[in-house]
Amino acid sequence: VTEDVPEVAAIEGDMPAVTDLEGFTYLQRERNGVLLGVYETNPRHWMVDGADWDYGMELIPEEIERISPELSIGFERFPALQKVGIKRWVNGAITFTPDGNPLVGPVPGVRNYWAACGVMAGFSQCAGIGLALANWIVDGDPGDDVFGMDVARFGPYASNDRYLRQTTGQFYARRFLMAYPNEELPAGRPLKTTPSYDELRLAGAQFGVVWGLEVPLYYATDQPDFVENPTLDRSNAHPIVAAEVDAVRNHAGLYETAAYARYEITGADAQSWLDHLLASQMPSLGRTRLAPMLNHAGRLMGDLSVTKLDEDRFWLVGSYYLQEWHQRWFRQQLPSTGVELRNITDQWMGFSLSGPRSREILAKLTRDEISHDAFPLFGCRMMDVGTSRAVVGRLSLTGELGFEVTVPTDQQRSLLGQLRDAGSGYGMRLIGDRAIDSLRLEKAYGIWSAEFTQAYTPAMSGLDRFVAYDKPDFIGREAAVRERDNGPKQRLVLLDIDAVDADASGDEGIWLEGKRVGFVTSGAYGHHVRRSLALAYVNRDVAETHPELVVDVVGEQRVARILPEPPYDPKGSKLRSA
Repeated sequence: VTEDVPEVAAIEGDMPAVTDLEGFTYLQRERNGVLLGVYETNPRHWMVDGADWDYGMELIPEEIERISPELSIGFERFPALQKVGIKRWVNGAITFTPDGNPLVGPVPGVRNYWAACGVMAGFSQCAGIGLALANWIVDGDPGDDVFGMDVARFGPYASNDRYLRQTTGQFYARRFLMAYPNEELPAGRPLKTTPSYDELRLAGAQFGVVWGLEVPLYYATDQPDFVENPTLDRSNAHPIVAAEVDAVRNHAGLYETAAYARYEITGADAQSWLDHLLASQMPSLGRTRLAPMLNHAGRLMGDLSVTKLDEDRFWLVGSYYLQEWHQRWFRQQLPSTGVELRNITDQWMGFSLSGPRSREILAKLTRDEISHDAFPLFGCRMMDVGTSRAVVGRLSLTGELGFEVTVPTDQQRSLLGQLRDAGSGYGMRLIGDRAIDSLRLEKAYGIWSAEFTQAYTPAMSGLDRFVAYDKPDFIGREAAVRERDNGPKQRLVLLDIDAVDADASGDEGIWLEGKRVGFVTSGAYGHHVRRSLALAYVNRDVAETHPELVVDVVGEQRVARILPEPPYDPKGSKLRSA
């Protein structure tokens, strides 16, 4: 905090606060002087085992040398500060989590014990956190999608001291750095890997991280020194992803499915409990159904699949990073007897094989009949695949004929080798998440965390086509029926954007005659249809009239049109291929 600065004293009224992203400093008026704050690139951890119970607002002695690189930039940026003295130093504790967001919600394992901590920006965040927490405690529902600050967004992996030091230090040091949508950060990695990790890495896998797990984004095959440039535009990985998409559309692609969460539900009352928990109809034996799960207010709690493996044995499959969140919800609804729930995510994993030649490839590894008539869409069965006894389901997120093959985790690596050998003469390629995004958008398929969150409803998201409104009882039924009858305020649509060298990535505004009428949830380039695509929520009247819209893409306004049907295989004949 400086002494009086004449240039500041001369300003009548409020002075804007200033943030210098390149200088790691921020500046704001403090009476007739200024407060110059620093986010140093070399932060120091303090009291990592917890502050003393009587710690309050005490300050820490200043460490000027440690912050001098950034401090000197501030004084160069604001020359008026060079002429005045420093009144006082403020060096206090600030709380950080691995991703910088607060930790709010019910603490697992202790009944009626709630957290609201890790709040870095108290004054700006406290009102929203207080409202969400009050709603949660009183109504059992925070009232909106607050997963970004929910304690359940982390698992046991995040309690490691070294992991916490690396990730919190990384976040602090990057507070004022530009973040890119394709950027992958190194702190705390690799932490969790699958048995196939080393083999996939040798195949050129470039990894992202989901809930501590290393997940292939794409495969830079035969490019050992490949480094993706961080950018807001299409990166140098663009042609790599294009080749993976081409393989799926014309031959076959192999995608690791370790980042799916799996739960096994057994017991005499398993079916009746799931029928109440899920908004869909229940599948018959040997079948899978897509199953929206709602809360009592009729908002989404999951976009799951449910499979009936035996009369009293079911699998639920959902998003890997929602394990703690979903299990909390399951436990709240679980009866005291008659139903057993097991998280088998770490015990079972496998690969999704999709593309027009996928049936031929799988047929080389099994003696079971897998023709269209013998194994129709959404069929599921136990069968021998190679040397493994596998759970195989006929479904695919790519919009092509496909099979998900899931085996005990200790057999996942051998399954990979056998699938790669079987596919070697069929043009099969390993594919990652980037290709999946391109493929799913060509089919207008949404995913959790983007199109599907607790903020949205079945009718908004299009998942109402899987809701069994005629069921007499399921969680959220009354709210879902009411919304069906009245119609939602917004609907999910697919946009074709006139983009050139960049694509929408999420949260971009959508405009009609200067008025914001929606926002993008996710976007990518559709490599096969050669269009820049995005899924978005828009006002219902806009969704119904299909006017020409404007979308901001990396700061530039681009014309966008609502597509009445997916640009690739709109009738779904490829997925149902015989």
